[in-house]
Amino acid sequence: MIYLIGDLQGCCDALDRLLADIDFSPSRDRLYALGDLVNRGPRSLDVLRRLASFEESATCLLGNHDLHLLAVAHGVRKPHRNDTLGPILDAPDREAWLTWLRQQRLAVQAHGWLMVHAGVVPQWDAAQTLALAAEAEAHLRSDALGEFLQVMYGNDPAQWHDDLAGHDRLRFVINTFTRIRYCTADGRLEFATKEGLDAAPAGYFPWFEAPGRRTAGTPIAFGHWSTLGLINRPDLLAIDTGCVWGGQLTAVRIDGGRREVIQVACEPAQRPE
Repeated sequence: MIYLIGDLQGCCDALDRLLADIDFSPSRDRLYALGDLVNRGPRSLDVLRRLASFEESATCLLGNHDLHLLAVAHGVRKPHRNDTLGPILDAPDREAWLTWLRQQRLAVQAHGWLMVHAGVVPQWDAAQTLALAAEAEAHLRSDALGEFLQVMYGNDPAQWHDDLAGHDRLRFVINTFTRIRYCTADGRLEFATKEGLDAAPAGYFPWFEAPGRRTAGTPIAFGHWSTLGLINRPDLLAIDTGCVWGGQLTAVRIDGGRREVIQVACEPAQRPE
């Protein structure tokens, strides 16, 4: 059985209850966690331990909070007042967990689904999406990680061009995979708006409704955007259902052409800002 799971954000109690509800067995089942594994919830280190214990039976994507952990650990960013990363950063085996995190993916295509944390720009098809993810993943795993993290943050360039190179190219790729919500039809990103579909700025679309999107024929599953709630379309799964804010943790079983949604209620770890 194959399950996709939305943003965990350190909510290990909810993860354990969800795994119990689906009777997850690493010897039989496969799990895909769609990013934001850590932060804001109370048990980020336990989430990493649980997922890593599944070895090849779990594939994890990187979200913005996971990259934030790497940046804080390398002294590139200061901890946010609402961060709950201390148990990882203070753990005697912290380097092992940071190394494990660096091996995770930014995009995966499997079982008929393209999986990302946040989304894609209209100009990318599935093949280019996976190729660009591999480029950024290589930098995250390289000896130049510290240098890469130094230039990873920022909102520019705001628009994709195939000739983007160097730090600008990597920054745009990371921003798309981990931060995108709204964009224009020609791939210009907008980061200020975090509300739901009725809050689109003038001229901008939810990335999955952008006209001419080249992945329109590819089923895509993503998390990141909790204010959307659950979206369950034949071609689209949005499964960040706000666990850390007291919503639900969502899993979707997708094997055999099925679409079975399983949710557990979550205790609020924090209030939305």
